Amino acid sequence: MPDSPTAAPLPGASRSAQIHHILENEILAGTLPPGARLDEMELAERFDVSRTPVREALRHLASAGLIQIRTRQPALVVALSAARLIEMFQVMAELEGLCARLAARRINAAQLAQLSQYQEQLVALAGTEQVEAFYEINRRFHELIYEASQNHFLAEQTRTLRNRIGVYRKMVTQKPTRRADTLTEHAAVLRALATGDEEGAGNAMRGHVNLLGEKLLDFIALFPKAG
Repeated sequence: MPDSPTAAPLPGASRSAQIHHILENEILAGTLPPGARLDEMELAERFDVSRTPVREALRHLASAGLIQIRTRQPALVVALSAARLIEMFQVMAELEGLCARLAARRINAAQLAQLSQYQEQLVALAGTEQVEAFYEINRRFHELIYEASQNHFLAEQTRTLRNRIGVYRKMVTQKPTRRADTLTEHAAVLRALATGDEEGAGNAMRGHVNLLGEKLLDFIALFPKAG
């Protein structure tokens, strides 16, 4: 299973690649939140390097759409508007729905058992204050469905988009009612996967991920000034 967004950089990577990896993970995990400043000099001091590898790392982050490089000013972590995020969630829902649809045909018994274990862990965590743990197990639940789709390109594209909006998904997860809804929605996905119901699995997953009804209102409330 792929590493979590907070995984350490691989040994042997260039210094620039290591800095890029660390900063990317901090952005995706929300440690560097939308709007955070990334000053070349401060980063060079932090990583004890010259500004050259820092500048290269920032260029890679900018090309991935994670930061905005500005002339004679520190780079900024990109802050997405509510409208843009809603569009991204819509695409995410279709990608995850397709993953679930394929997984209904291709999932094996071991994967199905593991999904059930993750669901049990989520049930135990839902009523607690362990939001980070809930979010991490939820991420693993979805990752396993990507894997069970047995379509590596689809899994890669889905994971990339999920990482881009991960911080915002975590914000919604802070709400206890959203965690409770997640359990019900996961149960519907699990039932469809267990019975090989391709259409049911796809529909259940799309409904789970997409921002509809009260979920949309809750999400928009997080961005009162967004267009």
